[in-house]
Amino acid sequence: MRQLLTSFCLFSLALALGAQSDTTIYKIVDEAARFPGCESLDTTIDVKNLCAQRSLLLFFNQNISYPLQARDQNIEGTVALSFVVEKDGTISNPKVVKDIGAGCGEEALRVASGMNEALKQAKLAWTPGKMKGKPVRTQVNVPIKFKLTEPDDFVMIGRDSVWITVDDSLTYTPGQAALEQFFTKHLKYPERFKDSCIIGTMDMTLLARPDGSVFVLDLSDYWNLGNDFRWEAVKTATATWGQWQPATRKGRQVPSSVELTVKFSPEAGKCPQAVAKYENAVKLAEEGSALYNEGKHEAGVAKLTEALALFPSNANFLYLRGQAYMNMDRMTEACADFKKVQTTVYLEIVEKLVPLICK
Repeated sequence: MRQLLTSFCLFSLALALGAQSDTTIYKIVDEAARFPGCESLDTTIDVKNLCAQRSLLLFFNQNISYPLQARDQNIEGTVALSFVVEKDGTISNPKVVKDIGAGCGEEALRVASGMNEALKQAKLAWTPGKMKGKPVRTQVNVPIKFKLTEPDDFVMIGRDSVWITVDDSLTYTPGQAALEQFFTKHLKYPERFKDSCIIGTMDMTLLARPDGSVFVLDLSDYWNLGNDFRWEAVKTATATWGQWQPATRKGRQVPSSVELTVKFSPEAGKCPQAVAKYENAVKLAEEGSALYNEGKHEAGVAKLTEALALFPSNANFLYLRGQAYMNMDRMTEACADFKKVQTTVYLEIVEKLVPLICK
């Protein structure tokens, strides 16, 4: 009887082992794994495959930053990546199969390593490869081309062409000092916040066209001052209509932009403590940045942390400290700071970094 029981256990074990899922990594499959975004197309598998390949390369092109070392050395070429698409639509084991050096392989691998989180946040996943109709682990190879190109003279923002390469820059006709005086005179502190002691700055990008018209392209409210303050900033900036000397490029006037910083401060004498707190926080942040750039990383982060103790939601201070943490390879802390930035202000660079470093 004991022998029969042993045989039965061995037979059961064999059945269990046979029932385990296939862990083979297939290089050739009946149906290729596909990057997400094309499954809803009402078309053939071949067209979906082509669409998925293009979408995958676009994902890398949009997230890769050309390494400075490679740019300085004029290095171009193709990096070959390999990874496994798992049955659940995630990827694993990304690695560089062919490198061209100067940081290109590392940069391609960085983007690949952040793919799972980026797709998760977008609520997307790969369609796994299939053999005989069943999902299998599939090896995918991706060629990433690094090619140096001359930047365009302009970028499109909405329907506006904003020239970034100009011969003569956009200038405020009465002069820089007059521009500062204009904002000092016309920038109004919102009436219903007169007794609030709210203080802070906003950065804006102002577009000036050859016809004299001006528009605010972007407004970053790092101090989270609110809509009333934003409206006053926009109203004052657009009141400079017709007072700008347009930028020129190759003998003609072109639309161009200028970066402006506006400061809202309560009336003198009303909120001395708030003003002193603001000035101290700005000083600490500047000292922290300077220390970090001098190579005194821990001391720099400490100063930035002191500034944040005074204004915990300040997106500028958070972004500076997040950058410092990221450069120190302290990704968990960098992720936390960048996510807090997202709750206050939209910064394109932060939107790209969060999916890549927050794991």
